[in-house]
Amino acid sequence: MTAGDRPSAASRSRREAYTLRARWIVPVGSPPIESGWVRIDRGRITAIGRRSVPGMGSSASIVDFGDAIILPGLVNAHTHLEFSDLACPLAADGGLPGWIAGVVALRRARPTGTDADAHLEQSLRLGLAECLTHGVTTVGDIATRIPACGFPSVGPRIRVYREALGLSFNGATAPGSVVSDLDRLGRVAGISPHAPYTVSKSLGRALLAAARHRDLPVTMHLAESMAELAYVTAGSGPLRDLLASLGAWPADRVAPVLPPSEWIGRLARCRRGSVVHGTFLGDAPDATALHRLARHRDRLGVVVCPRTTRLLSGRLPPAERFLAAGIRVAIGTDSRASNPDLSVLAEARELAGAGIASAARAIRMMTVDAAWALAYEDRAGVIAVGRPADLAVLTPAGSAGDPFEAALRHDTKVAATFRGGRLLHGRLPLD
Repeated sequence: MTAGDRPSAASRSRREAYTLRARWIVPVGSPPIESGWVRIDRGRITAIGRRSVPGMGSSASIVDFGDAIILPGLVNAHTHLEFSDLACPLAADGGLPGWIAGVVALRRARPTGTDADAHLEQSLRLGLAECLTHGVTTVGDIATRIPACGFPSVGPRIRVYREALGLSFNGATAPGSVVSDLDRLGRVAGISPHAPYTVSKSLGRALLAAARHRDLPVTMHLAESMAELAYVTAGSGPLRDLLASLGAWPADRVAPVLPPSEWIGRLARCRRGSVVHGTFLGDAPDATALHRLARHRDRLGVVVCPRTTRLLSGRLPPAERFLAAGIRVAIGTDSRASNPDLSVLAEARELAGAGIASAARAIRMMTVDAAWALAYEDRAGVIAVGRPADLAVLTPAGSAGDPFEAALRHDTKVAATFRGGRLLHGRLPLD
């Protein structure tokens, strides 16, 4: 019997309880449970146990995934869904400056006027749908624009960081378009000053003041390239040349920008924040940045995007350096402009395969620590009684002897993704 021959978990979830069973349940917030089960009722987890399911006289409401691993729904802590329509990443000749030139050209070639919203909404839907196929139930998206009809409300839970950039802004308040978008986004809103080389001191001050006033989480790209550090500390290098060529800043002046270490202090005044990439944090000429970040680790974490970092800088992110400093590390995918897909599992494999993090640590990075980075730690990242039933079911090709190692094998597949108890990707196993 297939899932289509009986009421599915998706259709039952709002009306009656059901139980998922698997070789391993990995709550993340507590040790793995072998031969475990998770009870779901009205979209929430009501019980977790091992071996026999108490009070179940019939198997009608038990869905047994066999030799599988059930993880919390995965969390993609940083991505740019607007590029989800791309078939392959943009070229990165010349590192970050060359890649940015490609992004600018892409954006300038995209539809404008009435067609722009339709194109953006399609890209967002594509990206959210792809995230589900990778077991992701929560997404942190960086949005330069919000469609007129708002963000799609189906699929993963979202945190939408309204991004802003500008080097010549001199006002005392955030731009009206940002404030309007924050009002429209409501409880899922966050704010993102883009990066040190595109955000002036005055604009950053206004954006972060708005975040504090509304009690919103913040995120910012920092220390992504040595070209960035050269520009924000000395006003020189290929990023200055690029910005001047784009008309973003006169070639004969130095923009009123700040180095990463200064931005970290400002981000830490908000209730929760994340530094994205951080590839060169602590390196000269801004050597104090990592120490300052560690001082604020109670409210600031780092989001790494390993495959994007390798594309743009030729190295993997120094996650072990952050972990040694006691800083939470989360995982994101950046975008399909710098990545072949939106799989956080693939990103975790990069770190574990390079020995930068253990398999267990890498799984924390894409669950509980990623949820914390988005200020969603109360509703995502762990399997626990009372939490929403956001779950990723993984099926390794071989025996899942160690659930952490097995989850990150290259031949492990995402069999099903549940959000709030609803099956949104995959299918139920045969009886």
